[in-house]
Amino acid sequence: MITKSTNSSMKVEIWSDVTCVFCYMSKRKFESAISVFKNASDIEITWRSFQLLPDLKSEPHKSFYQSLSENSGMSLEQSKAACDQVKDAAALVGLIYDFDKAKPVNTFNAHRFSHLAKAKGLQTEAEELLFKSYFTDGRNIDDISTLVELGTTLGLNSQETRTILEGDRYTSEVRDDIRVAQQMGVPGVPYYLFNSKHIVTGDRDTQALLQVLEKAYAEWTEDNLQRQAEVTEGKSCMPGGRCQ
Repeated sequence: MITKSTNSSMKVEIWSDVTCVFCYMSKRKFESAISVFKNASDIEITWRSFQLLPDLKSEPHKSFYQSLSENSGMSLEQSKAACDQVKDAAALVGLIYDFDKAKPVNTFNAHRFSHLAKAKGLQTEAEELLFKSYFTDGRNIDDISTLVELGTTLGLNSQETRTILEGDRYTSEVRDDIRVAQQMGVPGVPYYLFNSKHIVTGDRDTQALLQVLEKAYAEWTEDNLQRQAEVTEGKSCMPGGRCQ
């Protein structure tokens, strides 16, 4: 007889940063892969925290282009040209990037918000909202009041969200994700880990993601099928000396 084990979902872990220009595009491509994957209901997605600029001081009134120039070494003109290229690439997957409105801010609180949403079963929805708020709407995702408002959009209790974010809850969870990424040697994001075995780094196309998803799922299914041994009974002696 073949029975399924209690491990009922294959895990896909995604390390990303909310301000990563390729992570949002990759999210769309992964969603496209999931949409045509016939066993999508067996997939459990977990978003892991990663900070591209952990020491960045939030300066929401500074130009995004200026901040990029300062942190990359590019000139202001080069920064604008690079953003135009990224904007065009994002448009190909249906996303609107508005770097004129984007605000250079630290993402630690946004990652804490993601973990809060995860505890409520709403992490993927929270990630989408954070990406859109940053790249499209030009919101300050380091601002507690902004995050409380986003939480309300998800159906979270506003007072609970504010209390949590004004404290230090989910700080250790964010740091643990970052520490694990460092231990694994994650070079950058997006970074996908399928079934703890298969890795996809960087922004890959939908077909590539689908192929890895299918391969990982086939292995996961095989790993979780356990053959129960057939038992042929005969005469035997039991502990205590009883034989039959």
